[in-house]
Amino acid sequence: MFASVIIDQDAKALDRVFDYRIPDGLDVQKGMRVNVPFGARILQGFVIDIKEKSSVSENKIKSIYSTIENFPVIKKELLELMNFMCDEFHLRQSSVLRLFLPSEMREGKVKELFAKYATLCENYDKNNLKRAKKQLLAVEKLENEKRIKLSDLKAEFGESAIKALVDKQIIILELEEIKRVPYVAHRSDKKISLRKQQEEAIAAVKGSGTYLLHGVTGSGKTEVYMHLISRVLDEGKSAIMLVPEISLTPQVVSTFRARFGDKIALLHSSLSAGERFDEWRRIFSGEAGVVVGARSAIFAPVENVGMIIIDEEHEQSYVSESNPRYISEVVAAFRAKYNGCPLVLGSATPSVDDYQRAKQGEISLIEMPLRANGKELPRIQIIDMMGEIRSGNSGMFSSQLLSDLAKVINDKKQAMIFINRRGYSSFMMCRECGYVAKCNDCDVSLVYHREDNRLKCHYCGKQYRVLDKCPNCGSDKIKQGAVGTEKVVGELQSIFPDVKILRMDNDTTSKKNSHQKILEDFASTKPAILVGTQMIAKGHDFEDVTLVGIVDADQSLYRSDYRSTERCFQLITQVSGRAGRSQFEGKVDLQTYSPKHYVYKFAANYDYKSFFKKEANIRQTAAFPPFSKIIRILFSHSDENVVKDELKSCYNRLLKVREKYFDDIIYMDAMKSPIKRIKNSFRYQVIIRLKLDSKHIEDEIFECTQEALKSSVFFEVNPENMS
Repeated sequence: MFASVIIDQDAKALDRVFDYRIPDGLDVQKGMRVNVPFGARILQGFVIDIKEKSSVSENKIKSIYSTIENFPVIKKELLELMNFMCDEFHLRQSSVLRLFLPSEMREGKVKELFAKYATLCENYDKNNLKRAKKQLLAVEKLENEKRIKLSDLKAEFGESAIKALVDKQIIILELEEIKRVPYVAHRSDKKISLRKQQEEAIAAVKGSGTYLLHGVTGSGKTEVYMHLISRVLDEGKSAIMLVPEISLTPQVVSTFRARFGDKIALLHSSLSAGERFDEWRRIFSGEAGVVVGARSAIFAPVENVGMIIIDEEHEQSYVSESNPRYISEVVAAFRAKYNGCPLVLGSATPSVDDYQRAKQGEISLIEMPLRANGKELPRIQIIDMMGEIRSGNSGMFSSQLLSDLAKVINDKKQAMIFINRRGYSSFMMCRECGYVAKCNDCDVSLVYHREDNRLKCHYCGKQYRVLDKCPNCGSDKIKQGAVGTEKVVGELQSIFPDVKILRMDNDTTSKKNSHQKILEDFASTKPAILVGTQMIAKGHDFEDVTLVGIVDADQSLYRSDYRSTERCFQLITQVSGRAGRSQFEGKVDLQTYSPKHYVYKFAANYDYKSFFKKEANIRQTAAFPPFSKIIRILFSHSDENVVKDELKSCYNRLLKVREKYFDDIIYMDAMKSPIKRIKNSFRYQVIIRLKLDSKHIEDEIFECTQEALKSSVFFEVNPENMS
């Protein structure tokens, strides 16, 4: 018998199947990991097939050296998923297979955790311990408690005393596996009466297919999700639920754990290696039937899936922007179809792409237009910051926002302040010559972080000394750019010195469980103000938040991306939904320098349908997705000449494809990437727009990229980030 093996090495030359002989007596099955001879080395590989014959000549076939586990770690469904993803996203097989296992498990850096426990022998005799006082005390403690962790006994009575008791066979040692469970705050399971719209939404999800649940913020989508999951658990099936932010995962899991107990497993990138490994094994064994997590949770090794839910389906975090590049929703649709189960996409602000699919009848639309508490959505007041400047206020806060914050504090309530930029200021610039401090390795300006008094690159993480003089002209007239979360906190603290002000962004949440601790601290403090980036914009449910302030709404609006207005509308709607979620009325102060822009008019009225109609019309006229398909081919290398040469060579091949499919290719051009250099690698790209239903052209375009030997080439379809 022979095994078809994919070598666990991410290299283009190795992206194919290698045949190996299965030695007599060695149990090898599809989905197993094996050690195989490869050249002069022993490498790991994945068995993707077992067959009786091989087309390779007998004298060239080597034998499998050994198996790594004695059971298949990649289940049949995931092997099928690998084939689909390689074809759909043009990925290497080894790159996809790696997604299915915890990385530390693949590298052999994590294993089961065991602890030793001590118990007393049945027929022990302690009469000869009278002179050994510590040994006697240890035995008496065991008589009372029956079973004690060995390390605790040693800590209390000393290692030598316990060793002596083991040697005398008075104490027996037992090994027990310790499961590393991620920290999740306990939350009671409140009995909630469903509103009619929730009951109708639950009833509407029946049979296989994709359902778009369009429910306003606070409409009770989470309760709908839990009822749907209860339904499939009662049928003996499992469920996967994706959430967009790591910061939301513990909150959702604590709510779900209160309802479903230990059936819940958690998967996201902030888990320790041991926690991730143990949660993966709980899922793999069937011990946990509900998987909750960020993007990577879609690869959980659950079987008999009865429901897949993607909450906040519009979020760009569901699209992987590093290799291997994939779209979670497309992967989820494959798994739902494979299992014949529903895929539920939930959002208050669905993506234009998915809402268009719903309008065309490709997926089922379920509407939840009312808040579950029966209250109105918070009133959004648009504040013209140009008017503030004209009236003499050049600060970052409008007089209206400061007045509303003062009222919140006086009422002992809470406020959230949203600004979509971390750090103290976005750049440092010389006012004499215009020099802007940039990263040496990336073509981006450095961000000033006052707390560390450093300039930081948000792309590669490099840090630099703060400028006191311009390195270009020597001037000391250094200006700071647009504000970030750190500066907002500093300003608020000086205005409201007695109020607790917390900050939530990538800088304050880098430590384990820091998301949870900040949210718990905020929940337990009144009055309080939480300042944050997108992390605070969605999912959080604090009943005493009565005010949301959006400091600079225009940040999301003016970006070189066809989705910028869509993302601006989504962010405003999502962060506004944090206010007034209980019996207290909510308000939103939205500060902008472009108060007449159509996106603010629609957002202020929570009018998604009118926004969609206008946005869809603009995109259809300009032939942008969802009315076309964008392909981005990004070339990257440390030598700019290498990138230019390989880009030119590829572009010449693409010209032949364009000639062949002239009527189907709307646009094609080669250019520098908007961010020309990241981590000391130069970046050039080709942008192509195709008519829909053009997978065959997409495949031919991909083939044109395969002759690049030196550059890293990234092939993306409808990329989330065009920079």
